[in-house]
Amino acid sequence: MKWKQIKWRIRYGWQYFPFTLNTVLCVFAGWGAYKLLYTPTPKGEDPAPFLPFIMLMGKMALWFLVALVGLSVLSTFVSFFYYLWLRSRKGYKLEVSFTTETKKGKSNRLYLNARLEGAVRPILGFVKGRLYYDDNVMTDRFSMMSNKRKEQSIKRSAITGRSRLRLPDIKEYDLKGGFLYFQDMLHLFSLAAAQPVSGHFYQPPMLTDNYDTEVYPKKTETMDVRIEQLRRVEGEHLNYKDFEAGDDVRRIVWKVYAKNRELVVRMPELYEPYASHLYFYASFYAPVKAQWLGEGYLKEMLNYYKNNVWTIYDALSQKEWDMRFIPDQSFNMPDQMPEDERTARIISNSAWHKDKELNQYFNPRSGSVLCISSLVDPQELANLLDRCDGSTVVYFIKVSQVFKHFAPLNWLRRLIFLPPDDRLSRLRTSWTFSPIRIQIQRREKEIEELLNKSNVVVGVI
Repeated sequence: MKWKQIKWRIRYGWQYFPFTLNTVLCVFAGWGAYKLLYTPTPKGEDPAPFLPFIMLMGKMALWFLVALVGLSVLSTFVSFFYYLWLRSRKGYKLEVSFTTETKKGKSNRLYLNARLEGAVRPILGFVKGRLYYDDNVMTDRFSMMSNKRKEQSIKRSAITGRSRLRLPDIKEYDLKGGFLYFQDMLHLFSLAAAQPVSGHFYQPPMLTDNYDTEVYPKKTETMDVRIEQLRRVEGEHLNYKDFEAGDDVRRIVWKVYAKNRELVVRMPELYEPYASHLYFYASFYAPVKAQWLGEGYLKEMLNYYKNNVWTIYDALSQKEWDMRFIPDQSFNMPDQMPEDERTARIISNSAWHKDKELNQYFNPRSGSVLCISSLVDPQELANLLDRCDGSTVVYFIKVSQVFKHFAPLNWLRRLIFLPPDDRLSRLRTSWTFSPIRIQIQRREKEIEELLNKSNVVVGVI
C-alpha cells in the first residue's frame, strides 16, 4: 500500500475521533477552577471578609456553566443518534449543490449550498460538514445554521447552510464523499457521520483588470450588423457552387470537373460591409517537458491564464458582436447552457496540453482574437503570424506575472512572522531560485519580439 493511501486512511479514520483540543483545555480549566473554589482555607488563617461570598458566587457560576455545557453535550449525542436513526430508516443524507455568483460585477464566486433533511441541531451547538474530492482532498468545514421550514408552518423540515468555497485551482472537481459533524457549544465533542455525496462541480475563472482593444469580427452569419470597414471575403473551395445559366464560364473550376465530372464555379471575391460574429480563440498548447505539467508552478500559471482569458472574453462580449469561443480541447456541454456560462466552464476545464498545435488551432480567416501564453512555441508562433494581417488581435499573457511580488517582504514574513498559508505564496518565495523561471522569461522575451515585428494588433498582459 502506498504512503499516500495510508495517509488518507489515517486522516479518514481521524474524522471519527470524538474529542478535540478544546476537550483537553476545558478539562484542565475545570480542574483548575475546582481546585481554586474547593480548596479549604489553611488552619490558623482568617479568610478575607468577602471571600466566602465570592467563593459562593464562583461555585454557583461554575455549576451553572457545567450544567449548561452538560445540556449542550447531552443534546449533541441525542441529535447525533437521532440523525443516525433517520439515515437508517428514511435514508436522509447530506444534499449539496453549487452556484456561481457575480459580486458587484467583478468576479465569479463559487458557493456551496448544503441541506440536511429532518436533522435537529444540538442546543447551543453546531452541525458542520465537509467534502472530499479528486484525490481525497478535503475542503474546510462549513456550518449549517439556518432552518428550512415547511410551507405555511412553523415546523422545521431541514437545516441548511451556505458558504463560499475557495479551492486551489480553476477546474472541474469530482466529489467523492463527505462528513457531518455534530458539536456542542464549546466543541468538546465532534461526532462524525460519513455521507455518500457524489457529483461534479467546477471553480469558475475570476475577472481581473479590464482589457479593451478595438476589434472587428471577420465572420458573417447574419447581415444585421454593419461595420465601418469593408471586410474582404475571398473565394475558396467552401464557396463553390453549381454552374448555372448566366454564370461566367471563366470561373469554372476544371480541376473539380476532371475529378468528379461536376461543373462548379468559384464564387468571386467580395467586399461586404457586414460582420456578425467575433471568433475568439485561446490556446492552451504548452510544448514543455512532461514532468513540468504536474508542477505547482504550471498549475498557478494555468489559473492566471484562465482568469485573464475570461476577463478578455468578458470585456469583448460587452460589445455589439456575438461572441463565439473556439476551444482547443473537446468537452461535452449541454446544448441549452447559456453562451457565457458555457464559455466559463470550457475555460475552467481546459488544461495545458501537447495535442493541438497553434497553427492547427487558429484560423486567421475567421479568427479575430487569439490569446496565447508564455508556453507557446516561438517558431510556431512566427509561422502563424506570417498568415495574419492587421485585423487580428493577439493577447500575449505573461504567465510568469502570477509570481510577481516584493521578494524581501515575502521572505521577511516567512522567516519572522507567519509562513505562507497557500500554494501561490509558497511558490512566489521559491520562484526566484527556480530553473523554470529563467526558461519562461527567456521565452517571453522572444515571443514579445516576434509580436512587435508582426502586423497584428498586440496586447501584452
